[in-house]
Amino acid sequence: MIDKSNKKFWDKFAKLYAPFMKKDKEVYDKVCEYLSPHLNKDMEVLELACGSGQLSFTLSKQAKSWVGTDFSEQMIIEAKKCGNYENLTFEVADATALSYANEKFDCVLIANALHIMPKPDRAMKEIYRVLKPKGILFAPTFLWKEGKQRNILKNLMSVFGFKMYQEWDKKQFENFIKEYGFSVVEMKLAYGGLAPVGVMIAVKES
Repeated sequence: MIDKSNKKFWDKFAKLYAPFMKKDKEVYDKVCEYLSPHLNKDMEVLELACGSGQLSFTLSKQAKSWVGTDFSEQMIIEAKKCGNYENLTFEVADATALSYANEKFDCVLIANALHIMPKPDRAMKEIYRVLKPKGILFAPTFLWKEGKQRNILKNLMSVFGFKMYQEWDKKQFENFIKEYGFSVVEMKLAYGGLAPVGVMIAVKES
């Protein structure tokens, strides 16, 4: 079930999201650097919570096909404005209730979204379902418990309607991913932006 209050926030913020995220370009470049070696031209990739395509346009060049999805219709509208690649498509989809067939994708990417979902367990179960055996999960996620607490920033974001439901440190996030049938391959930290990003790379166990 979609958190409608959070969805309203992202619909309203959609037009400002891409310009806002430009300040964190170095962080996203580092995320792409960590993920790229695990992609290849034979892969069919599903991206959840793609926003306006900050990672989609860069990483999709290295895959056979790439489907970028977001639960915000306005985010998808903005993503489609940013460019048009032959192997890249954008669709509206709820990460907790996907319409895709079982074991359809070689790789699923969900970046900086699990911590803002009221029911991240539902997304993890759907990710597991649509991934092929030994499929790869990319889950770069803000780790608010790593380094300095940013309570003032988090409180300000809350005032504007942004809700954060989960706070992890590196070990807690690794344990969370393992709970849903994944083996952690590696997790590197990318610093900068709102909080350290734990660039999680994991494999579906069966």
